[in-house]
Amino acid sequence: MVNVLKALRLGALALTVIVSTTLASSSSARSAEHPSAKPAQTLVQRIQRERQALAFFAKHQWLLSDPRFSAEARRQIALHRGNLARALAQQKVRTRAAVLKRKRLARRLAVAKPETPQHVICRIFGSYCGEALRVSQCESGFDVNARNGQYLGLFQMGTTERRIFGHGASAEEQAKAAHRYFVAAGRDWSPWSCKPW
Repeated sequence: MVNVLKALRLGALALTVIVSTTLASSSSARSAEHPSAKPAQTLVQRIQRERQALAFFAKHQWLLSDPRFSAEARRQIALHRGNLARALAQQKVRTRAAVLKRKRLARRLAVAKPETPQHVICRIFGSYCGEALRVSQCESGFDVNARNGQYLGLFQMGTTERRIFGHGASAEEQAKAAHRYFVAAGRDWSPWSCKPW
């Protein structure tokens, strides 16, 4: 009697496991059939779940030899192996796509040319682009490192002007500082030795 109860309890446990894995698998199959359905688990979680199910059957080989469970156990193993193979293939595709995306971005960045001082000046001065280019060409030859005594940069701004309007090592910072100075002067080039005309 004890052996019968023990076998029934073990059989019930095996049946519970098989039914629960069947339900989980059918749920994942439904989400695979309907991509619009929101996936309940991430791809990593799906892979982990399928591996756990296969590990269960690997530890409980007796299910394959017991005539009461062998057919369902074999069906479940085939189902989980198929689900795992699909999930791993999907993960491989996603990984490859992510690598390709990173490579494309790296190529784009490698090909992208840095903005020249002339482009920066035109972007910042807008409709006064032509005038600003002529002044900067005359003052510094578009050299951000140009120096003439106390006068520095693209627009050769002096110490006082740099303290009031700003300065920096880049064309962006120097052009913005010169633009602030230009606007404060009434959009007039009179503060500069070089004139655009």
